[in-house]
Amino acid sequence: MQSEADQVRSALAEATTRHFRAAATIEGLSRQSGGASRQTWSFDAIVEGQHHSLILRRDPPARGKTDREQSVAIDRATEFRVLQAAYRGGVRAPEPLFELTADDGLGDAYVMRRVAGTAIARKLLRDPPYTAARTRITGQLGAIAAAIHATDLASLPPLKRREAADHIAGLRHSLDLLGHPQPVFELALSWLDRRKPPPLEQPVLVHGDYRTGNYLVDESGVTAILDWELAHLGDPLEDLGWLCVKSWRFGAIDKPAAGFGTRQDLWTAYERAGGRKVDATRAHWWEVFGTVHWGIICLNQAWKHLSGSIRSMEHAAIGRRAVETEVDLLQLLKSGS
Repeated sequence: MQSEADQVRSALAEATTRHFRAAATIEGLSRQSGGASRQTWSFDAIVEGQHHSLILRRDPPARGKTDREQSVAIDRATEFRVLQAAYRGGVRAPEPLFELTADDGLGDAYVMRRVAGTAIARKLLRDPPYTAARTRITGQLGAIAAAIHATDLASLPPLKRREAADHIAGLRHSLDLLGHPQPVFELALSWLDRRKPPPLEQPVLVHGDYRTGNYLVDESGVTAILDWELAHLGDPLEDLGWLCVKSWRFGAIDKPAAGFGTRQDLWTAYERAGGRKVDATRAHWWEVFGTVHWGIICLNQAWKHLSGSIRSMEHAAIGRRAVETEVDLLQLLKSGS
Protein backbone atom coordinates (compact mmCIF):
# COMPACT_ATOMS: atom_id res chain seq x y z
CA MET A 1 0.00 0.00 0.00
CA GLN A 2 1.28 3.48 -0.90
CA SER A 3 2.22 5.80 1.94
CA GLU A 4 0.48 9.16 2.07
CA ALA A 5 3.66 10.89 0.92
CA ASP A 6 3.98 8.54 -2.06
CA GLN A 7 0.33 9.14 -2.98
CA VAL A 8 0.82 12.91 -2.80
CA ARG A 9 4.05 12.74 -4.83
CA SER A 10 2.43 10.66 -7.57
CA ALA A 11 -0.61 12.92 -7.82
CA LEU A 12 1.53 16.06 -7.86
CA ALA A 13 3.70 14.68 -10.65
CA GLU A 14 0.63 14.18 -12.83
CA ALA A 15 -1.04 17.47 -11.92
CA THR A 16 2.13 19.53 -12.30
CA THR A 17 2.90 17.88 -15.63
CA ARG A 18 -0.60 18.73 -16.76
CA HIS A 19 -0.27 22.36 -15.69
CA PHE A 20 3.17 23.02 -17.22
CA ARG A 21 2.46 20.78 -20.24
CA ALA A 22 5.80 19.08 -19.77
CA ALA A 23 7.04 16.18 -17.64
CA ALA A 24 7.56 17.20 -14.02
CA THR A 25 9.78 15.55 -11.42
CA ILE A 26 8.80 16.08 -7.80
CA GLU A 27 11.58 16.57 -5.25
CA GLY A 28 11.88 17.67 -1.64
CA LEU A 29 8.29 16.79 -0.71
CA SER A 30 7.57 17.46 2.98
CA ARG A 31 4.48 17.91 5.13
CA GLN A 32 4.43 21.36 6.75
CA SER A 33 1.56 21.02 9.22
CA GLY A 34 0.39 18.42 11.68
CA GLY A 35 -2.99 16.77 11.96
CA ALA A 36 -5.12 15.01 9.39
CA SER A 37 -6.87 18.03 7.93
CA ARG A 38 -6.08 21.25 6.09
CA GLN A 39 -2.70 19.97 5.02
CA THR A 40 0.17 22.01 3.62
CA TRP A 41 2.96 20.30 1.66
CA SER A 42 6.15 21.93 0.36
CA PHE A 43 7.79 20.55 -2.77
CA ASP A 44 9.99 21.36 -5.75
CA ALA A 45 8.97 20.62 -9.33
CA ILE A 46 11.67 20.24 -11.98
CA VAL A 47 10.21 20.92 -15.43
CA GLU A 48 12.46 20.98 -18.51
CA GLY A 49 15.40 21.94 -16.36
CA GLN A 50 13.55 24.73 -14.59
CA HIS A 51 13.10 24.65 -10.82
CA HIS A 52 9.72 25.65 -9.36
CA SER A 53 9.32 26.08 -5.57
CA LEU A 54 5.71 25.21 -4.78
CA ILE A 55 3.18 24.59 -2.02
CA LEU A 56 0.21 22.19 -2.02
CA ARG A 57 -2.82 23.09 0.10
CA ARG A 58 -5.33 20.27 0.51
CA ASP A 59 -8.35 19.00 2.38
CA PRO A 60 -8.15 15.21 2.45
CA PRO A 61 -11.37 13.40 1.43
CA ALA A 62 -13.82 12.41 4.16
CA ARG A 63 -12.11 14.43 6.84
CA GLY A 64 -13.88 15.56 9.98
CA LYS A 65 -14.43 19.25 10.63
CA THR A 66 -14.58 21.14 13.87
CA ASP A 67 -17.68 23.20 14.68
CA ARG A 68 -15.69 26.35 13.95
CA GLU A 69 -14.57 25.10 10.52
CA GLN A 70 -18.10 24.07 9.60
CA SER A 71 -19.45 27.50 10.48
CA VAL A 72 -16.81 29.87 9.13
CA ALA A 73 -14.03 28.25 7.08
CA ILE A 74 -14.20 28.17 3.30
CA ASP A 75 -13.24 25.13 1.25
CA ARG A 76 -10.03 24.92 -0.75
CA ALA A 77 -11.73 25.61 -4.09
CA THR A 78 -13.18 28.86 -2.73
CA GLU A 79 -9.89 29.73 -1.02
CA PHE A 80 -8.09 29.30 -4.36
CA ARG A 81 -10.44 31.79 -6.04
CA VAL A 82 -10.15 34.27 -3.19
CA LEU A 83 -6.36 34.04 -3.41
CA GLN A 84 -6.54 34.50 -7.18
CA ALA A 85 -8.63 37.65 -6.82
CA ALA A 86 -6.40 39.10 -4.10
CA TYR A 87 -3.17 38.30 -5.97
CA ARG A 88 -4.46 39.78 -9.22
CA GLY A 89 -5.58 42.84 -7.27
CA GLY A 90 -2.01 43.48 -6.13
CA VAL A 91 -2.09 41.97 -2.65
CA ARG A 92 1.26 40.67 -1.42
CA ALA A 93 0.28 36.99 -1.43
CA PRO A 94 1.52 33.71 -2.91
CA GLU A 95 0.70 33.27 -6.59
CA PRO A 96 -2.01 30.59 -6.98
CA LEU A 97 -1.17 28.35 -9.96
CA PHE A 98 -3.67 25.52 -10.43
CA GLU A 99 -6.27 23.32 -8.78
CA LEU A 100 -6.14 19.56 -8.67
CA THR A 101 -9.01 17.50 -10.05
CA ALA A 102 -11.06 14.73 -8.46
CA ASP A 103 -9.12 12.20 -10.53
CA ASP A 104 -5.89 13.22 -8.79
CA GLY A 105 -7.23 11.63 -5.60
CA LEU A 106 -6.04 14.25 -3.12
CA GLY A 107 -9.39 15.79 -2.29
CA ASP A 108 -10.02 19.51 -2.49
CA ALA A 109 -6.55 20.92 -3.27
CA TYR A 110 -4.55 23.54 -5.13
CA VAL A 111 -0.93 24.52 -5.78
CA MET A 112 0.67 27.94 -5.31
CA ARG A 113 4.20 29.30 -5.52
CA ARG A 114 6.34 29.10 -2.40
CA VAL A 115 7.40 32.47 -1.00
CA ALA A 116 10.58 33.08 0.98
CA GLY A 117 10.39 34.16 4.60
CA THR A 118 9.51 32.99 8.09
CA ALA A 119 6.30 33.31 10.10
CA ILE A 120 7.86 32.43 13.46
CA ALA A 121 7.10 35.31 15.84
CA ARG A 122 10.04 34.60 18.16
CA LYS A 123 12.49 35.03 15.28
CA LEU A 124 10.78 38.11 13.88
CA LEU A 125 10.68 39.88 17.23
CA ARG A 126 14.19 39.05 18.44
CA ASP A 127 16.64 37.71 15.85
CA PRO A 128 19.26 40.11 14.39
CA PRO A 129 18.55 39.36 10.68
CA TYR A 130 15.11 40.97 11.08
CA THR A 131 16.25 44.16 12.81
CA ALA A 132 15.54 46.37 9.78
CA ALA A 133 12.35 44.48 8.93
CA ARG A 134 10.95 45.17 12.39
CA THR A 135 10.88 48.90 11.60
CA ARG A 136 8.84 48.28 8.43
CA ILE A 137 6.36 45.53 9.33
CA THR A 138 3.64 47.73 10.87
CA GLY A 139 3.51 50.07 7.88
CA GLN A 140 3.61 47.18 5.43
CA LEU A 141 0.79 45.35 7.20
CA GLY A 142 -1.32 48.51 7.13
CA ALA A 143 -0.75 48.98 3.40
CA ILE A 144 -1.37 45.30 2.61
CA ALA A 145 -4.61 45.34 4.60
CA ALA A 146 -5.76 48.31 2.51
CA ALA A 147 -5.02 46.32 -0.66
CA ILE A 148 -6.96 43.31 0.64
CA HIS A 149 -9.96 45.49 1.45
CA ALA A 150 -9.79 47.12 -1.99
CA THR A 151 -10.15 43.77 -3.77
CA ASP A 152 -12.86 43.99 -6.42
CA LEU A 153 -15.88 42.15 -5.01
CA ALA A 154 -16.94 41.18 -8.53
CA SER A 155 -13.73 39.15 -8.87
CA LEU A 156 -14.48 37.05 -5.78
CA PRO A 157 -16.36 33.75 -5.49
CA PRO A 158 -19.55 33.77 -3.39
CA LEU A 159 -18.60 34.51 0.23
CA LYS A 160 -20.64 34.85 3.39
CA ARG A 161 -21.18 38.34 4.74
CA ARG A 162 -20.62 38.41 8.49
CA GLU A 163 -21.50 41.46 10.52
CA ALA A 164 -20.82 42.23 14.16
CA ALA A 165 -24.11 40.68 15.28
CA ASP A 166 -23.31 37.44 13.42
CA HIS A 167 -19.93 37.19 15.11
CA ILE A 168 -21.42 37.79 18.56
CA ALA A 169 -24.04 35.11 17.99
CA GLY A 170 -21.35 32.65 16.91
CA LEU A 171 -19.28 33.29 20.03
CA ARG A 172 -22.31 32.98 22.30
CA HIS A 173 -23.09 29.62 20.71
CA SER A 174 -19.51 28.40 21.23
CA LEU A 175 -19.57 29.52 24.85
CA ASP A 176 -22.96 27.91 25.50
CA LEU A 177 -21.71 24.57 24.17
CA LEU A 178 -19.14 24.43 26.97
CA GLY A 179 -21.90 24.32 29.57
CA HIS A 180 -19.85 26.12 32.23
CA PRO A 181 -20.25 29.72 33.47
CA GLN A 182 -17.58 32.06 32.12
CA PRO A 183 -18.30 35.43 33.78
CA VAL A 184 -15.58 37.51 32.09
CA PHE A 185 -16.41 36.31 28.59
CA GLU A 186 -20.13 36.67 29.21
CA LEU A 187 -19.55 40.22 30.47
CA ALA A 188 -17.47 41.00 27.39
CA LEU A 189 -20.11 39.59 25.03
CA SER A 190 -22.75 41.75 26.69
CA TRP A 191 -20.44 44.78 26.30
CA LEU A 192 -19.94 43.96 22.62
CA ASP A 193 -23.66 43.46 22.04
CA ARG A 194 -24.59 46.81 23.58
CA ARG A 195 -21.97 48.68 21.55
CA LYS A 196 -21.88 46.76 18.28
CA PRO A 197 -21.21 48.99 15.26
CA PRO A 198 -23.86 49.26 12.55
CA PRO A 199 -23.22 47.33 9.32
CA LEU A 200 -21.33 49.18 6.62
CA GLU A 201 -23.26 50.05 3.49
CA GLN A 202 -20.56 48.36 1.40
CA PRO A 203 -18.65 45.41 2.92
CA VAL A 204 -15.13 44.49 1.82
CA LEU A 205 -13.07 41.33 1.52
CA VAL A 206 -11.87 40.49 5.04
CA HIS A 207 -8.92 38.13 5.43
CA GLY A 208 -10.35 36.83 8.70
CA ASP A 209 -7.09 35.75 10.38
CA TYR A 210 -4.80 38.74 9.80
CA ARG A 211 -2.13 38.34 12.49
CA THR A 212 1.48 37.49 13.24
CA GLY A 213 1.96 33.85 12.34
CA ASN A 214 -0.06 34.17 9.14
CA TYR A 215 2.37 36.26 7.13
CA LEU A 216 5.93 35.67 5.95
CA VAL A 217 8.83 38.06 6.55
CA ASP A 218 12.38 38.18 5.22
CA GLU A 219 15.12 40.71 5.97
CA SER A 220 13.29 43.36 3.91
CA GLY A 221 9.88 42.93 5.56
CA VAL A 222 6.57 41.23 4.78
CA THR A 223 6.73 38.99 1.71
CA ALA A 224 3.29 37.33 1.69
CA ILE A 225 -0.02 36.99 3.52
CA LEU A 226 -0.97 33.34 4.18
CA ASP A 227 -3.95 31.29 5.39
CA TRP A 228 -7.00 32.69 3.64
CA GLU A 229 -9.43 29.98 4.79
CA LEU A 230 -11.44 32.36 7.01
CA ALA A 231 -11.99 34.98 4.28
CA HIS A 232 -15.44 36.56 4.16
CA LEU A 233 -17.20 39.85 3.49
CA GLY A 234 -17.48 42.33 6.31
CA ASP A 235 -15.96 45.27 8.18
CA PRO A 236 -12.32 46.10 7.30
CA LEU A 237 -11.61 47.01 10.92
CA GLU A 238 -12.14 43.37 11.84
CA ASP A 239 -8.70 42.62 10.34
CA LEU A 240 -7.02 45.62 11.98
CA GLY A 241 -8.57 44.84 15.37
CA TRP A 242 -7.55 41.17 15.22
CA LEU A 243 -3.96 42.15 14.37
CA CYS A 244 -3.81 44.25 17.57
CA VAL A 245 -5.04 41.56 19.98
CA LYS A 246 -2.45 41.33 22.76
CA SER A 247 -1.86 37.60 22.27
CA TRP A 248 -0.49 38.28 18.77
CA ARG A 249 2.21 40.61 20.13
CA PHE A 250 4.05 37.58 21.56
CA GLY A 251 5.42 39.47 24.55
CA ALA A 252 5.95 42.87 22.93
CA ILE A 253 2.87 44.20 24.70
CA ASP A 254 3.90 47.86 24.44
CA LYS A 255 3.59 47.66 20.63
CA PRO A 256 -0.08 46.91 19.92
CA ALA A 257 0.24 46.51 16.14
CA ALA A 258 1.40 42.87 16.00
CA GLY A 259 4.27 43.57 18.40
CA PHE A 260 6.01 45.95 15.99
CA GLY A 261 4.36 49.38 16.24
CA THR A 262 1.51 51.52 17.52
CA ARG A 263 -2.12 51.40 16.51
CA GLN A 264 -1.75 54.88 15.07
CA ASP A 265 1.22 53.73 12.94
CA LEU A 266 -0.94 50.93 11.57
CA TRP A 267 -3.95 53.14 10.92
CA THR A 268 -1.89 55.86 9.25
CA ALA A 269 -0.24 53.38 6.89
CA TYR A 270 -3.63 51.86 6.16
CA GLU A 271 -5.21 55.21 5.29
CA ARG A 272 -2.21 56.36 3.21
CA ALA A 273 -2.51 53.19 1.13
CA GLY A 274 -6.14 53.95 0.32
CA GLY A 275 -7.93 52.35 3.26
CA ARG A 276 -10.99 53.97 4.78
CA LYS A 277 -10.56 56.51 7.57
CA VAL A 278 -10.17 54.51 10.78
CA ASP A 279 -12.72 55.24 13.49
CA ALA A 280 -10.86 54.66 16.77
CA THR A 281 -14.01 53.64 18.68
CA ARG A 282 -14.97 51.11 16.01
CA ALA A 283 -11.39 49.78 15.92
CA HIS A 284 -11.44 49.36 19.72
CA TRP A 285 -14.68 47.37 19.45
CA TRP A 286 -13.07 44.97 16.98
CA GLU A 287 -10.00 44.59 19.20
CA VAL A 288 -12.25 43.67 22.13
CA PHE A 289 -14.12 41.27 19.87
CA GLY A 290 -10.87 39.68 18.72
CA THR A 291 -9.75 39.19 22.30
CA VAL A 292 -13.05 37.52 23.22
CA HIS A 293 -12.83 35.40 20.09
CA TRP A 294 -9.33 34.17 20.91
CA GLY A 295 -10.24 33.55 24.53
CA ILE A 296 -13.21 31.36 23.61
CA ILE A 297 -11.05 29.46 21.12
CA CYS A 298 -8.64 28.80 24.01
CA LEU A 299 -11.50 27.55 26.19
CA ASN A 300 -12.68 25.22 23.46
CA GLN A 301 -9.18 23.83 22.97
CA ALA A 302 -8.90 23.18 26.70
CA TRP A 303 -12.28 21.46 26.82
CA LYS A 304 -11.38 19.13 23.95
CA HIS A 305 -8.42 17.91 25.97
CA LEU A 306 -10.18 17.79 29.35
CA SER A 307 -13.24 16.00 27.94
CA GLY A 308 -11.06 13.36 26.32
CA SER A 309 -12.36 13.99 22.81
CA ILE A 310 -8.85 15.03 21.70
CA ARG A 311 -6.00 14.24 24.08
CA SER A 312 -3.41 16.85 23.19
CA MET A 313 -0.81 18.71 25.20
CA GLU A 314 -0.94 21.44 22.57
CA HIS A 315 -4.68 21.87 23.16
CA ALA A 316 -4.10 21.89 26.92
CA ALA A 317 -1.34 24.51 26.65
CA ILE A 318 -3.46 26.76 24.44
CA GLY A 319 -6.37 26.30 26.82
CA ARG A 320 -4.38 27.76 29.70
CA ARG A 321 -4.11 31.03 27.78
CA ALA A 322 -7.82 31.68 28.29
CA VAL A 323 -6.94 33.21 31.66
CA GLU A 324 -4.56 35.67 29.95
CA THR A 325 -7.34 36.87 27.67
CA GLU A 326 -9.65 37.38 30.65
CA VAL A 327 -7.12 39.83 32.10
CA ASP A 328 -6.70 41.49 28.69
CA LEU A 329 -10.46 41.85 28.36
CA LEU A 330 -10.95 43.48 31.74
CA GLN A 331 -8.26 46.01 30.86
CA LEU A 332 -9.78 46.69 27.44
CA LEU A 333 -13.31 47.04 28.81
CA LYS A 334 -12.10 49.51 31.42
CA SER A 335 -10.30 51.64 28.82
CA GLY A 336 -13.27 51.62 26.45
CA SER A 337 -16.17 51.97 28.87
